[in-house]
Amino acid sequence: MKTRAVVPAAISFDDAAPDEAPVSTLYRDCYHPRTGPLAQAQHVFIAGNGLPARWAGRAQFAILETGFGLGNNFLATWQAWRDDVSRCRRLIYVAIERHPPTLQDLRRAHARSPQPELAAALLTAWPALLPNLHVLPFDHGAITLLLGFGDIATLLPQIRARIDAFYLDGFAPEVNPDMWQPRVIKGLGRLAAPGASVATWSVATALRASLVSAGFEVRLSGGISGKRAITLASHAPRFVVRGTPLVARLCPPSAVVVIGAGLAGAWTAYALAQRGVRVTVIDRQAMPAAGASGNAGGIYHATVHADDGPHARLLRAAALFAHRLMRPLIDSGLVPGQARGLLRLQSGADALATMRGQVTAQGLPPEYVQALDAERASLCAGLQLDHAAWYFADAGWVSPLALVQHLMASTGVRFEGSQRASRLLRDGENWQVLDASGCTIAQAPVLVVANAEGVLPLLAELGHAHWPLQGARGQLSLCETSTSLQLPVAGDGYALSLSRGTVLCGASSRASDMELEARDSDHAFNYARLQRLVGIKAPRDPSRWSGRVAFRVQTPDRHPVVGAVPLAPENQAPTQRMDQARFVPRTPGLFVHTALGGRGITLAPLMAELLAAQICGEPLPLEADLVDAVDPARWAVQRARKLNASESG
Repeated sequence: MKTRAVVPAAISFDDAAPDEAPVSTLYRDCYHPRTGPLAQAQHVFIAGNGLPARWAGRAQFAILETGFGLGNNFLATWQAWRDDVSRCRRLIYVAIERHPPTLQDLRRAHARSPQPELAAALLTAWPALLPNLHVLPFDHGAITLLLGFGDIATLLPQIRARIDAFYLDGFAPEVNPDMWQPRVIKGLGRLAAPGASVATWSVATALRASLVSAGFEVRLSGGISGKRAITLASHAPRFVVRGTPLVARLCPPSAVVVIGAGLAGAWTAYALAQRGVRVTVIDRQAMPAAGASGNAGGIYHATVHADDGPHARLLRAAALFAHRLMRPLIDSGLVPGQARGLLRLQSGADALATMRGQVTAQGLPPEYVQALDAERASLCAGLQLDHAAWYFADAGWVSPLALVQHLMASTGVRFEGSQRASRLLRDGENWQVLDASGCTIAQAPVLVVANAEGVLPLLAELGHAHWPLQGARGQLSLCETSTSLQLPVAGDGYALSLSRGTVLCGASSRASDMELEARDSDHAFNYARLQRLVGIKAPRDPSRWSGRVAFRVQTPDRHPVVGAVPLAPENQAPTQRMDQARFVPRTPGLFVHTALGGRGITLAPLMAELLAAQICGEPLPLEADLVDAVDPARWAVQRARKLNASESG
């Protein structure tokens, strides 16, 4: 999917009449009627969709709003959910906005909000105006706002979800026709869960006709704010197109077993526990984070690419989400680290000009990333740097060891160490994990394999095709120095100050190297890069060198492997369509989370959120093309497409 720079809303406020609705100068239309946004939200969208009664007692409920505007409908729905003693356990609110307000305008719009606490939380969480989906959790994860910035015609086909209720609230069709196009309404029918409802203040004849064509039964109901009627609808298609479900199930499983207690497994367990699932994590080591996740420190950050392709978009979404979850842990002292940003050096005589050109071309806001010359970068780092640098604000470093230990202490998560998984067995509705002697270690309806290099041997026993996972040895080095870095610095290697007087640097990377002991040659390699990167010299005496060796798994395309495991080839029908990931049949209850490479701290939180959403049947927190980019079925899809191309050629 090609991204476009986000164009902020242009909003006019009347200081002389603060009760008057703000006006969009782009569309020359008001954001809400004179009776106020709360009255419209309650009458049209909440009551019009049969809420709160329809979500009562459910594990989850999903709403999609076309036109987030100033967030008034979201805040009103959130308040209604809070006030309802029979509320669903989780509420997922998907919203798309082509022209989101700036934080300054949003703050002004909610200065007199009837929900001041909720409005303040939204303001605190308001993301930088970057394209595509932003995952904003509230109320300890019970509320998730999936906020998409961009054109609805582009973003809506990228949403994978079953939606229970739709709020149609764009500006009037005569001034904003793009949002009310028949193809957009047809897209709503594609996402509609059985019995899904629609509510909107618009009674336009063309809209009602589009809803009918999309499989909805339409009726008019009493209006508000001088309008005689509003439009309500229920999804009741005459026929249902057969196809592979977009999500795995309609409710969370009772229990899940996760193999692997590193970053991938710990974040997966945390995400599932947030949804009320009982999780057992098993690992061959006695304690969590005994592998690559046991390092004392590691960085997380996004990246900028000229084409803003899938890799850059995935890392951007992941870094923003990781920062959102980890900053409170770091700032509160629960986990060692620093969440004040990161510098990534760019070499080359014209590097700064190229970087600034990318900022302009992609419309990257300064609160997300800035292109700094060497002088400004040096001021940020607290020492002399020789190159221009990207400054990523939503970035930093964290102790993965402490982070994993914190996540594993979450309510609903149980750890069982010294348990080596040797074989997987499907027994009725449960997956069983067996040890070398054939004894059952753990069992549950859903199994997530997240033990890095141990994934392929376990899946091979089930007859699954080989995936091109590559193991690599990495060695970190510690350097005793009187120099401290104010921010972590990356480029050719990376460096961060663990504490005053200790800098961590690295990491060497050697494929197919299984040496467990740290080597002086790799320390020398790391220290040479450290000196080139930030000018810090290591001790000359090798007896003072120290560090740690760990092994990580990665893929040739540099994307992780996350999602439902495809059926073994021998269990697939010969005529099975395989040219798109969504058509590939899956092994019931079996999922994988691996191949995070050297980006585990950045990627693991969002990949775990994606996996938990797939397991629990929730709207997915990533665009469809990015979900496909990490799908375990992507190699089978590539093979099928090549075969089809050769046969048609």
